[in-house]
Amino acid sequence: MNDPKQVPTQEAGVAGLDNSWLPFTPNRYFQAHPKLMASAKGAWYTNTEGQRLFDALSGLWCCPLGHAHAGIAEAISRQVLELDYSPAFQISNPLTLSLAKRIADLAPAGLDRVFFTNSGSEAVDTALKIAYGYQRLRGEGSRTRFIGREKAYHGVGFGGMSVGGMPANRKMFGPVMVPGVDHLPHTYNLSEMAFSKGMPKWGAHLADELERIVALHDASTIAAVIVEPIQGSVGVVVPPEGYLQKLREICTKHGILLIFDEVITGFGRMGTPFAAQFFGVTPDIICFAKGVTNGIIPMGGVIVREDIFQTFMGINAPQYAVELCHGFTYSGHPMAAAAGHAALDALTEGGAIAQAAALIPVLEEVIHSLKGEPGVIDIRNIGLAAAVDLQPIAGKPGARALKTFEAGIHEGVLLRFTADTIAMGPPFISTPDELRAMGDMLRRAIRIAMAD
Repeated sequence: MNDPKQVPTQEAGVAGLDNSWLPFTPNRYFQAHPKLMASAKGAWYTNTEGQRLFDALSGLWCCPLGHAHAGIAEAISRQVLELDYSPAFQISNPLTLSLAKRIADLAPAGLDRVFFTNSGSEAVDTALKIAYGYQRLRGEGSRTRFIGREKAYHGVGFGGMSVGGMPANRKMFGPVMVPGVDHLPHTYNLSEMAFSKGMPKWGAHLADELERIVALHDASTIAAVIVEPIQGSVGVVVPPEGYLQKLREICTKHGILLIFDEVITGFGRMGTPFAAQFFGVTPDIICFAKGVTNGIIPMGGVIVREDIFQTFMGINAPQYAVELCHGFTYSGHPMAAAAGHAALDALTEGGAIAQAAALIPVLEEVIHSLKGEPGVIDIRNIGLAAAVDLQPIAGKPGARALKTFEAGIHEGVLLRFTADTIAMGPPFISTPDELRAMGDMLRRAIRIAMAD
C-alpha cells in the first residue's frame, strides 16, 4: 500500500483541484467532495485515504483483466524501448498489423478489415464515415441518413452524439448535430420486463419500427443503422429475444448497413469475443475500444466486411490516391498495439474470457438477491453485466444513486451510476467470493441511501 505521506489527501488539500475540469462529472460537487485513487491491483482500487474499493465496473467497462496486469506491464515496458511511436500514415509496423489480424480472427466470419482509432467515440464516427462512403461508392449516394436509437450512447463526437439518444448529451449541441438522423424507440419497458434474467421475452416487435422509418424516408436514403447490442451507459438495457435478428433482417432486406457499437461488449463481456456471437447476429461493421488494451493505453477501431473495404479499393483512381481521407495521428499506435497483444493473450490463451463466462451465473444470483430491498424497483442482467434501478427521490433525479455511490465507498465498493441506476460489470478476473462481497456491500449501501 502507498505511504500516506507520499499521496495527497482530501484533508491536506489537493494540488490541481482548482485547475481541473473533469468529464461527465458534476464538477461543483467534486470540488467539494473530491475522490482520488492512489493505486490499483487486481479487482481493487486503493484511494488516497488508504481504503480498498472493489472495482464494480472494471474501471469504465475497460479493465476486464483488472489492474496492474503483469503481462501488459511487461509488454509496454519492452515496447517503449523498441518502437515507441511509428507514423500511422503511409507506414505501419508488424505489431499493429498482427494485432489487426488477431482482432479479425476473433470477430464474426466475414469481418476481416480493421481500422484503428484511439477511442470508442472515434470508432463510431469512423464507422459512420465508412458506411456513408461505401454507399456513395457503390452508386447509392442518396443514402445519407443514419438511424440510431433512443437511450443510446455512441460517444461524444458530433456523429456519435447525433445517432445517440441520451438527451443530456444532445440538448446543448442539438443545433449543430449531423442532420438527417432518426431514432428507433428504446427497448426498455418496466411493466413488461421487471426483474428479467437475461433477455426479456417481450419486445421483439419494437424492431418493426425500423420498417416504419424506412417507409417514411425510403430505404434509398438510409445508409446505416447503429445500435449497441446492450445499451450499457444508460444502465444495461438488454435486447428482447429476437429483436437484433429482426433488425438484421430488415437492414439486409433494404440494403442498409447494420453497425454494432461493441465498445462495452467487445472482448469477452458476454463470455464470447463479441456480443454478435453471443446473440448470433452478424453486423456489417463492429466498433470496439476499451477492453482491447484492458484500458491501459487508449485504443479503438472498427471491423468491417471485406467487401466494404474492397469497394473503397475499387474506386476509379490511380494507385497513389488515398481511398479514405480519414485517420488519426495515433491510429494503431505501437504502444497500444503492444498492450493489445498482451491483453488478447490473457483474454484468449490465458482463459479470461472463459473466466467471465463462468462468472455470469454467479453475478446473476448475486444481483437478483437484492430483489425486495427497499427502493429497488428493477434488476436486470446479461453476460457479465447487470443493473439495479432505485426509486428516485421526488424532484431530485439522480440524488438517490449519488447517495448510494457515497455509501458504497464507505462500504468498500466503487459503483457507477447513471440517473438512479447502478450499473455493474466486474472484472473477468474477479472471484465468486468477490462478487458475493460486492453484492453484500451494494445491499448495505442501498439500505443506507434509502434510510436518509
